[in-house]
Amino acid sequence: MDSNEHKKAALYEKLEQLRSATNSTAMNTASIVVDASRYIEELKERVERLDQDVVTLQNSNEENSLTAQVKVESLEKGFLINVFSEKNCPGLLVSILEAFEELGLEVLDARVSCSDNFRLEAVSEVKKGLSIHHFFLIECLYI
Repeated sequence: MDSNEHKKAALYEKLEQLRSATNSTAMNTASIVVDASRYIEELKERVERLDQDVVTLQNSNEENSLTAQVKVESLEKGFLINVFSEKNCPGLLVSILEAFEELGLEVLDARVSCSDNFRLEAVSEVKKGLSIHHFFLIECLYI
């Protein structure tokens, strides 16, 4: 008899866990199971929507991906930096100039063309005693 009571208590505990996990207000076993089934279906639908959102975002990122070629040449007192991208996008110039500032470069002269493609040629000088080694990182800029 003790074994039967133990099994009933364990079953009751499991039903309470299921009821709690599915936010069910049902009191009998059948209703708890029905609520749990509905909850599982809702979760499946959410997963499908999230999967669709991920695919949409990945496709969007692929369409909007921007690859840029960056070349850096050392000058007597600074650098000549050329950036070329087959696509132009809003805010690209601002992003590049912010990256230069973060790297400690002061732009002395620049030419920019941003019709169908994007092209920047900038002459810059090192600010605040940074060494030349810091600026080889420019070629690795993620724009």
